[in-house]
Amino acid sequence: MTTSVKDKLFIAFQYIVPQHLLSHLVGWLAETRINWIKNLFIGKFIKQFNVNMDEAKRQRPDEFENFNDFFTRELKDGLRPVDTNSNAIVSPADGAISQLGPIENGRVFQAKGQDYSLIELLGGDNNTANDFMGGQFATIYLSPKDYHRLHMPVTGTLREMIYVPGDLFSVNQTTAENVPRLFSRNERVVAIFDTELGPMALVLVGAMIVAGIETTWAGRITPFDRRVRSVKYPTQGDIQAPLTIEKGEEMGRFFLGSTIVVCFGKDKMHWLEDMKAERPLRLGESIGLTLE
Repeated sequence: MTTSVKDKLFIAFQYIVPQHLLSHLVGWLAETRINWIKNLFIGKFIKQFNVNMDEAKRQRPDEFENFNDFFTRELKDGLRPVDTNSNAIVSPADGAISQLGPIENGRVFQAKGQDYSLIELLGGDNNTANDFMGGQFATIYLSPKDYHRLHMPVTGTLREMIYVPGDLFSVNQTTAENVPRLFSRNERVVAIFDTELGPMALVLVGAMIVAGIETTWAGRITPFDRRVRSVKYPTQGDIQAPLTIEKGEEMGRFFLGSTIVVCFGKDKMHWLEDMKAERPLRLGESIGLTLE
């Protein structure tokens, strides 16, 4: 499929715009508590993207402290039941499958004609990437209307968190098909967990005007410098027990939408047959099974 002139202009704009400055400006707007501004912003967003507020615990714009509070809104209890079967791997988010399948020759499939390096995606360390060579990946896109808290596909104990600086291209089908290495060049947070299936990587990928990425154990990830940073868990001198997060439990959230990439090791699991590109997902539904 050829790229339209409109799409070409959209992509070209992202190469020339000051991505991080724009994101900081939008971040200020998303954090403002000036009532008329944040209520207007939230109301227009709900209408523009047809957000289903019937699912939310709080439903009126004036019930939220700011736009980010609205964007990371809680759902009503019981709306996203988690598949409790012991061999079920569940979706970590509401959204849609962008791509999924095998990690072949150290490359992850992005879109038609595009792939990228697994090593680069995970922060550049060969040892970290080796755990997932020949394994499986799933890329899940969260649209603006979706619930934006991220949950565990399986129970895991946190081993390492890696912050990787990068660009802030928009993430959608158009950019996936036309921006090389999109998910491995954008700013991201990589969380490595040890599970009963062996290592699991959850890669939280930033995007244009994403005002922040947050984890439940470290809070908002907003480094002051532009370098790869890694934290091992438990941290040096940490007397606390290792951090284990149960399947279906929240592990992070996006402040404005983006993408999560899930990786498992070789011969550890398989995706369900009906999982394919563009299939919509709901948090907690089974998307794969462990190999016994």
